[in-house]
Amino acid sequence: MIQSYELQDGFQIPQIGFGTYSLNGSQGTRIIESALLNGYRLIDTAFNYENEGIVGKAIKNSSVPRDKITVTSKLPGRHQQYKNALQTVQESISRMGLDYIDIYLIHWPNPKQGKFIEAWQALIDAQKSGLIRSIGVCNFLPEHIDALELETGILPVINQIELHPNFNQLDQRKYDQSKNIITQSWSPLGRAGDLLTHNALLELAHKHKKSVSQIIIRWHLQLGALPIPKSSNASRQIENIDVYDFSLSIEDMQVIDMLSSLKGRLKNQDPSFYEEF
Repeated sequence: MIQSYELQDGFQIPQIGFGTYSLNGSQGTRIIESALLNGYRLIDTAFNYENEGIVGKAIKNSSVPRDKITVTSKLPGRHQQYKNALQTVQESISRMGLDYIDIYLIHWPNPKQGKFIEAWQALIDAQKSGLIRSIGVCNFLPEHIDALELETGILPVINQIELHPNFNQLDQRKYDQSKNIITQSWSPLGRAGDLLTHNALLELAHKHKKSVSQIIIRWHLQLGALPIPKSSNASRQIENIDVYDFSLSIEDMQVIDMLSSLKGRLKNQDPSFYEEF
């Protein structure tokens, strides 16, 4: 059901992933198993989510072959020093009980610490040794990515950023596209807040005979972004990937873009100063 994007390194990945933030314990395992059963093939986790183990367990329990599942995890800010970064990649692989991780991202640039370039070099070397298939970043601004390219000559294939109708990240998306970087969307539904009852989106949902969530996810796809929605409800999991039988018009897209604001971040996590450890 889910179509694919091709990364600049040639790796094909699903256009829609499944987010696992706050999915923990046996219930989290069951929810991720449900997502795999319902057609998701990209599972997004992070070292700091403290659920890599249950992601690995869900993959092991699933009838889906490992080579059909794209697994993403992320390096925490406190482990950006080169040696620590390499060890953390190995720890993530061990936690999940896997032989390799498909995509590994630096979770935040943490610019005040000034270590994201050595973290990037660690990911480059981990990729060369076969621990990681593709490497990327999260929440990196153009100046951070420019620094990576200047120092190492290697660009990330993905930049995962906060992206939803209240914060459409137009300039960042244009920059990513100019560098052939796929923009991934975290909190693509705005953490299911007021967006799901917004009149403009309800009207579009009525027009297309779809849910508001489907309208928003279709908007992401038509932007060329890769949303990673999360749902513990099996029917909503299915609904969120049933978005390939309709298209939004230019006017529809403009209606959604009108909801965006420069102050639309959910928690004021501006990568120019926000620090994550």
